[in-house]
Amino acid sequence: MKRRSDRVLDGWLWFAALLALALFMAFFIMLGTESRASVLRFGWRFVVTSVWDPVHSVFGALPFLYGTAVTSLFALVFGGLVGVCTAVFLVYFVRGWFRSWLGGAIELLAAIPSVVYGLWGLFVLAPWLQHTLEPWLGRWLGFLPLFQGVPYGVGYLAAGLILSVMILPTVTALSRDVLLAVPRDIHEGALALGATTQEMITHVALPYARSGIISALMLGLGRAVGETIAVTMVIGNRPEISASLFAPGYTMASVIANEFTEATTHVYLSALYEVGLLLFLLTVAFYVVARLFIRGIAKTEGNV
Repeated sequence: MKRRSDRVLDGWLWFAALLALALFMAFFIMLGTESRASVLRFGWRFVVTSVWDPVHSVFGALPFLYGTAVTSLFALVFGGLVGVCTAVFLVYFVRGWFRSWLGGAIELLAAIPSVVYGLWGLFVLAPWLQHTLEPWLGRWLGFLPLFQGVPYGVGYLAAGLILSVMILPTVTALSRDVLLAVPRDIHEGALALGATTQEMITHVALPYARSGIISALMLGLGRAVGETIAVTMVIGNRPEISASLFAPGYTMASVIANEFTEATTHVYLSALYEVGLLLFLLTVAFYVVARLFIRGIAKTEGNV
């Protein structure tokens, strides 16, 4: 029979778990209830159309879905690659005080408020993009649709770079911890068999830590998808779809932040709630896909 203290602890743990589940369901129910008018009026057209006209109460969220996908995937590829490479550098190529100092400096990036990133992006990054990087990319890679158009400075490229910096500490810290957890015997065994350091990293350490690194990337992606203030300040806030990274755009989070206080009609407000519901469901979908992918990797490795 359990002691009284054990029963109290069990009760608190069950309460915490059920509270977390209740909060999740409460968010979903609230968003679903508030967006009901928009769902009933526009149906699937809300997801597949591009018109966003508050004056005539016509709303379509496709530009926001597109903007969120472009900026988040850019951040995942660019920031994720830099983050994993930085983690490898910290674990295998530096030692002593420099490792601790560099790792701490990168983790400190996570403590910088989003609005500070936005100000830096607006007054430092965007002018540099407009006058230096985007003209250079247009000159040498202008044959690609991604690098065509007027170099505004603000747009998908600026937002993607800001998000890359913002997810860098998350991806780096988690990937570093996963790589540090790789058993030392595996490293030494690979080197003893004649593998170089590069071969040991690429063929032994990274495959061993693959599931943990994917988890780090998915957490970074979740941060990128939901980021609001910094993206709002540098993406240009134009509800249009463009293949060019130079073009201004919009994301689901930024349109909610920009227009929620301006929504004067019930349908307008309900449409913004539906955008929030889509963002909520998209985040859940990313998490579920990531968990299924990691579980599949674990089963494959277990059968080997």
